[in-house]
Amino acid sequence: MPLSPAANRIPQHTRTVICKGYRREDGLWDIEGHLVDVKDHDIISKERNDGKIPAGEAIHDMALRITIDLELNIVDAEASMDFTPFQYCKGISEAYKKLIGLQIKPGFTKQTKILFSGDNGCTHLLELLGPIATSAYQATYQEREKEDNWTAGNKLPDVMNTCHSWSQQSPVVQKHWPHFAKFDE
Repeated sequence: MPLSPAANRIPQHTRTVICKGYRREDGLWDIEGHLVDVKDHDIISKERNDGKIPAGEAIHDMALRITIDLELNIVDAEASMDFTPFQYCKGISEAYKKLIGLQIKPGFTKQTKILFSGDNGCTHLLELLGPIATSAYQATYQEREKEDNWTAGNKLPDVMNTCHSWSQQSPVVQKHWPHFAKFDE
């Protein structure tokens, strides 16, 4: 890591987020996100392990899988919560079926915040949707590029102008997709 560590640090908390994308035989894609929170010290718990969660045991261990098509439409969704601070948390898992029918596109994060903020969802699963959406995009990118046929005369790819390197003025676009480049005049 390029940051220099401060002296005398004592570890307190580790959050691990892993997302994986899978191409399925039926032409759909499964995108799975997994979030685990662990403390480096015992903590008091109202509902687990006789009143405490020991250091190293997951406080949160949750997963969310969406199934998408190549247009990034969500055709299925499933949430699971193996470890939560309260048993009641697990009751919100079925709410994530509301993802079915949404499309990952600009505005997706806003839509998911409307659907799952506050007592309509789980903070941790809501946070996991961002990396899942990005992973969906990354997992399907090459297949979508091939299908969209990024050649001259075709429509501007959705990825254009979404970041510094994908700017139509960037040397990356000018070098690899000059037919989409906009040169300064």
